[in-house]
Amino acid sequence: MPKSITPQTATADDAPLISRTLSRAFVDDPMMRWFFTDEATREAALARYFSTLFTRQYVHHGVCERTAAAAAFWVPAEAQAKAVPDADTILELQNILGDRAEQFGNAVETAAGHTPQEPHWSLSLIGADPEARGQGHGAALLRSGLAQADAAGQPVYLESSKPSNLPVYEHFGFTMREEFTLPDGGPALWGMWREPK
Repeated sequence: MPKSITPQTATADDAPLISRTLSRAFVDDPMMRWFFTDEATREAALARYFSTLFTRQYVHHGVCERTAAAAAFWVPAEAQAKAVPDADTILELQNILGDRAEQFGNAVETAAGHTPQEPHWSLSLIGADPEARGQGHGAALLRSGLAQADAAGQPVYLESSKPSNLPVYEHFGFTMREEFTLPDGGPALWGMWREPK
């Protein structure tokens, strides 16, 4: 019988595990491949990118959970305004992105223009180590975060950059809100919405 997976609250001390997990999870993601074009350095750059987002932003203003092989960052409705990167974080992200920083900025601005205006929780990031996919880590994190959003009576919004993930989100009650394409030759994103249960 498989061992049940119980998400744990992630703390700043979990940054090495989380950044390693997410860098492996997103190494083949279309948007991350577009931001980090060098395959030889992509995984290391992603680890720095996710570590920065986690330690400077989400661990302070989000609901961050992890398992041994997956991590998820949620932003409750009341924390949306605070979860925006400050100037120092933006500078650090620009240094990590190098000559792709402008494309990143344009992508963030475009995505922000598609974010729903009504109060909601955001599923900002979720990923599982490829070696653990199919073992229930991501599902456990989804169930946990959605239960918290439901308890708050809030809908949830996410943007997926990987079409293969859309049926997974639909299984958890999300419906397609819109598809849009990032500027500068960027990939498509799918905005999805889930009403509270």
